[in-house]
Amino acid sequence: MKIRTKIMMLFAALTVSIIVAMSFFVYYFATQYSFEDFYKRLEIRAYLTAKAAIPSSESFSSIYNEIREENLEVMPSEQEFVLRVDPVTKQVQTSHNLELPAYFYREAIALGKTFYREGDRFFAGVYYHNNEHAYLVIVSAINHYSAEYSLMLRKILVISSIFAALMIMAGGYFFSRVILRPIRNMMTQVKSISSRNLHSRLETGGNKDEMNELAATFNNMLDRLETSFETQNNFVSNASHELSTPLTAIIGEAELSLCRDRSQENYVQAIRNILREAERLEHITKSLLHLAQTGFDGQKQDWGPIRTDELLFSVKEVVDKIHPDNHVEIDYSLFPEEDEKLVIQGNFQLLELALSNIVLNAIKYSDNQPVSMALAATDKKNFIIVKDRGIGIPQEDLPYIFSPFFRASNTGKFKGYGIGLPLAQNIIRMHKGEIVVFSKVNMGTEIRLELPI
Repeated sequence: MKIRTKIMMLFAALTVSIIVAMSFFVYYFATQYSFEDFYKRLEIRAYLTAKAAIPSSESFSSIYNEIREENLEVMPSEQEFVLRVDPVTKQVQTSHNLELPAYFYREAIALGKTFYREGDRFFAGVYYHNNEHAYLVIVSAINHYSAEYSLMLRKILVISSIFAALMIMAGGYFFSRVILRPIRNMMTQVKSISSRNLHSRLETGGNKDEMNELAATFNNMLDRLETSFETQNNFVSNASHELSTPLTAIIGEAELSLCRDRSQENYVQAIRNILREAERLEHITKSLLHLAQTGFDGQKQDWGPIRTDELLFSVKEVVDKIHPDNHVEIDYSLFPEEDEKLVIQGNFQLLELALSNIVLNAIKYSDNQPVSMALAATDKKNFIIVKDRGIGIPQEDLPYIFSPFFRASNTGKFKGYGIGLPLAQNIIRMHKGEIVVFSKVNMGTEIRLELPI
C-alpha cells in the first residue's frame, strides 16, 4: 500500500471515528432531552387532571377542563387515572388496569411526583391532596413523537456520517497528493540521476521544512557519491599515465645498461637514475593511494578532539624536518583567548597531512621565501590561514587547482605532481570544512582552511 493511500485511510478513519462518536453523543443527549420533554408534558397533564378531577369548586373544574380542551392536544393512547390514597397508611387504591411496580407509588407519595417507562409508553404520577382527601393522579401515553424524532435523527446522522466519510476520503486523497507532491518530484529527479550525470542535484525550496531537509540530505549524498566517482575515475585515468613515465624510464635505463658492457661509472649513474625514478614512482604511488583513500567521507578512524594550535606546531615540526632552512613562521596575532574555541573534532594525522602539503607547496612555489601560518576562531569555526609570497596562480587556472594532476600554467620549472591540493581538499571536506584560495600572479597566494567546531 502506498504512503498516499495510508495517509488517506488513516486520516479518514480518524476523522470518521470522531464524527461517529460525536453523532452518538448527539443522538443520546437529544433522545434523553425528548424523553424529559415528554415526561414534563405528562406531568403538566397530571396536574391539570388533578385540578379538573378534584376541584375545590365546580367553577374551577369547568375552567381547567376548558383549558385542557383548548390548549392541550390529546396524546397518542392517552390514559388518566385518579387513585385515592389513605392519608394515614399511605396505601393506594390501585386500578386493575395499571400494572406498575410498587416503588412507583412509593416514590410518587414520598417525592410528590415520579416517572416510569415501559417500552414506548411513559407514565407520570403526581401526589395531590385537598383539605379532605389525598390522591395519586397518573397520566400515561405512547411517545410516538420521540420515536419518530429519534428515527429521523438516526437517519440524518447516518446519512451525514456516510456523506462526511466520502468527503473526508476525497479530501484526504487530495491533500495527500498535495503533501506528497514534493516527494514524487524528488523521486522523478532521483530516477533521472545516474553515474553519467552525478552533477545533477535535487531542487530545494526556500522553506525550512522536512521536505527541504530531505532534498538537502539527498544532495549531500550525491556530493559524496560524485566525489567518490570522480576520485575513482581520476585514479584510474591518471594513475596509468603518471605511473607509466617513471616505469618507462626505469625499464629504459635498465635495458640500456644491459645491452652491452659498460664502465663502473656508467653502471653507478644508471642505478642512480633508476633510484631517482623509483623514488618518484614511490611518491606518486603514495600520493595516489592517499587521494583514493580520502574520499568525501573517508574512514573516520581515530576521530576525536583536536587542538588546532597544536596542529600548527606539529606541521611546523614536519616542515622543519623536510626543509631545515625554511622561513615558515606562526602568526600569533589572531589566536583566540578562549582555549575551548581551539578544539575541533577530526583526525589529527589527516589534518596534519593536508596542512603540511599546503605549507610545503607555499615553500616550493615561493622559492623558500617567508610563509606565515595564522590561526583565528569564532564560536562556530576555526580558520587556518597560510600566506606566501610566491608566483601565485593565474586566474584562469583557479577553477581547476583541486583537480588531481592539474598544475598551473606557471609551474613548469617546479617539480610536482598536482596531487597535494586535491588531497588536502578531500581531507578538509571529510571534516565538513572548506578551502578558500585567494591568489595573484607574482604577488603570492593565501589559502584559508575553515573547520567547524
